[in-house]
This record gives sequence, structure tokens and C-alpha cells, in this order.
Amino acid sequence: MSDFYKKIIENNKKWVEEKLQISPDFFNNLAEGQQPPLLWIGCSDSRVPANEIIGAEPGEVFVHRNIANMVIHSDMNMLSVLDYAVNALKVKHVIVCGHYGCGGVKAAMGNSSIGIIDNWVRHIKDVYRFHQKELDAIENESDRFNKFVELNVKEQVFDLAKTSIVQSAWKNGQELSIHGWVYGLNSGYVTDLGVNFSCDKDLANVYQLKF
Repeated sequence: MSDFYKKIIENNKKWVEEKLQISPDFFNNLAEGQQPPLLWIGCSDSRVPANEIIGAEPGEVFVHRNIANMVIHSDMNMLSVLDYAVNALKVKHVIVCGHYGCGGVKAAMGNSSIGIIDNWVRHIKDVYRFHQKELDAIENESDRFNKFVELNVKEQVFDLAKTSIVQSAWKNGQELSIHGWVYGLNSGYVTDLGVNFSCDKDLANVYQLKF
């Protein structure tokens, strides 16, 4: 076995020992079930660990991650996670968290073919098309990249609000708020982008479902 593989096995043992020293019943309590207040929809990037960023313990965050934190209505993986989080776990918050320096967003700014991921990146390119005039007006490429990251998060929050899962919860009077954040790799801080919804009134009428 490689040294890295051996190291992560040993790290697990140390982590267990540390948790048990703090609370002997830590894992027994976790095994009884979960009631996380938050669903995190984030990027798969290894530098953006959901629990660590917000100082959450195991059992406090239900997590879905994919390339560029996308909310795609045909993605059954994402929809299944969302449905379970909202309807079974009754989470009260859903956060879509992007990050500056996102490789998926960067790829969507160019024309290079990467492989099968091209089909996923196309959804991110759609966001650029929606905001092309604003983005093309930004001459500095780094600033344009950062703005694209932010706009992509905002669009995913709107797409989240459009799902029948979220709208059904709202219609039933369930306490559920959705938010858009962006994380700074070089600072460690998150920024609330100001897209926070707890009902469908801010959606265009065509998206407001009747149940």
C-alpha cells in the first residue's frame, strides 16, 4: 500500500480517538439518526469542504456536490438528494455555494474540449449566455471570471426555487430558506450574494406551480 493510503487509515483512527475523548457516546449518538438543519449544494473541488468551512460537526450538514455546484432539473442525483433533504429530513436551509477559481466555470469561458464533461459544462455556458452583455463588458479577465462565478451561483439558486420539491414545501407552509454563497479560496471567507428566498413570490409567474 502507498504511504498516502496508510496515512489516511491512520488519520481515521486518530480522528475516532479524538472524538471519543471528547464524548464517549459520539458515534453511538450519530448512529441513532440524522436531523441536519442544512443541505449544502457545492462544488466537487477538494479545496471546498462543506463542514469545515462553516465549522459544522458530523450530522449537521447534508451534502450534494458536483462540478460547479449546478442545479440541473434533469439531474436525478441532485433531485433525489434535494427531495430527501426537504421531505424526509425537513432541512430548514439550502445553500448553493460556489467558489472563486472554479475550474468548471473557467472551462465554460473557453472553447476547449475536455471530454465527456463538455456536456455538463454546456449548462454553465448557458449562464454566460444569459448574462453575456454584462460579462463581456468586463475587460479584466480575472474580474470577469469572478463575476461569472457569482452569476452562476445566483442562477442555480433561482433554479432551485423553480423545482417542484422546493415549491411544494413552501405551499405546504414548511419552513425552508434557500441561499447563494461564494467561497474565497485565498481568504477562507464566504460571501452571501443576496439571493435568499423563503417563498416563490420573487419568481416570474410562469415558474410558480399550482398544487
